[in-house]
Amino acid sequence: MTGVGAHERRSVFADNVALFAQLLRRAGMSVGTDQVLLATRAAAAVSIARRDELYWALHAALVTRQEQRELFKQAFELFWQDPALRRQRAAMLSLLPSVRAPGQQRRDPTLQRLKDAWRAQARRREEPRARPEQPAEQVDAIMTYSAVERLRHKDFAQMTTRELQRATAAIARTRLRPVLVSTRRLRPDPRGARVDLRRTLQASVRAGGGAAPLRWRAPTRREPPMVVLCDISGSMERYARMLLHFLHALGRGRSRLRVFVFGTRLTDITRILRARDVDVALAQVGRRVADWSGGTKIGASLRAFNLEWSRRVLGQGAVVLLITDGLDRDPTSSLSVEAARLRRACARLVWLNPLLRFEGFAPRARGVAALLPNVDEHRPVHNLVSLEQLAAALEGL
Repeated sequence: MTGVGAHERRSVFADNVALFAQLLRRAGMSVGTDQVLLATRAAAAVSIARRDELYWALHAALVTRQEQRELFKQAFELFWQDPALRRQRAAMLSLLPSVRAPGQQRRDPTLQRLKDAWRAQARRREEPRARPEQPAEQVDAIMTYSAVERLRHKDFAQMTTRELQRATAAIARTRLRPVLVSTRRLRPDPRGARVDLRRTLQASVRAGGGAAPLRWRAPTRREPPMVVLCDISGSMERYARMLLHFLHALGRGRSRLRVFVFGTRLTDITRILRARDVDVALAQVGRRVADWSGGTKIGASLRAFNLEWSRRVLGQGAVVLLITDGLDRDPTSSLSVEAARLRRACARLVWLNPLLRFEGFAPRARGVAALLPNVDEHRPVHNLVSLEQLAAALEGL
């Protein structure tokens, strides 16, 4: 019986580690399944009665970046405590915005997302499984428009967990009309402008050498290829997640879309993004991409694309979307040379840069200065409005 009880306690503790990781994910922290398994093993190797040992065991397994430490610390203090104190802390959190001093700065959006995630998880754990039906809530539509407008113009990096969920739902409803362009390949067309000599002669032979009506042909119209190179480094993490949602929606209307992500290396995720469920697709991307939220080597990544993929995917008027902030951390980068080579290989190179949201943006960074002369268009991409404008621009290309 003792062995059975110990096994049950280990199982409950493993479930708690999984719930803790889920809280971190809801707060915007990237936590993979392999990290959860490692955290479970690390926690089992230390004394649970020692909070400091448990803290550092979970910290070593789940924290991969310096800016995640404060979020992890706050989440640990909220989660790993007595249930009564936990409910008391949740009630205290709901009062925090109202006791802010007049001169105090705005709360960190990361901690705000943690608070929202904690409230959502606490409601799920305390709600009964079967809830009685309640009358539909009456919503005043007068204030709806302004709330939607604020969400559309709000920066992705400043959104709370609930706002991110609403934004991703809005992105999932994006639909783009296919853009067709003429190619050099010809097809039979009775309204075409060119005579199809081969089919005309064949018709004449079948008629016994007599006169036969002319056969016509016209250029084939098809969708041009689109290639996306998306930066997933630490400075681009929040924007990259939202843009991958946008690319998943974009892929439903385009058959010739190729998507690559890069941090310190280049990874093709085209097949992964074809999954019907966007959450499943992004989870697979997280498992496949080893350099997510790491460093940035833009020049090396563009060189890898130019050498390995350029001839295969760039052709027939291909459009390239380069999504990055241009902050290249490789001191030996040949970014200018590789960007110029990429520009020559495609019909149009569009740079999507979240740093353009700042009014005082200037190309002072070395990577930005190297990229800027080699692109056809430089557009901001940091909120829903910028994505709507991008979608309209893609339909007009």
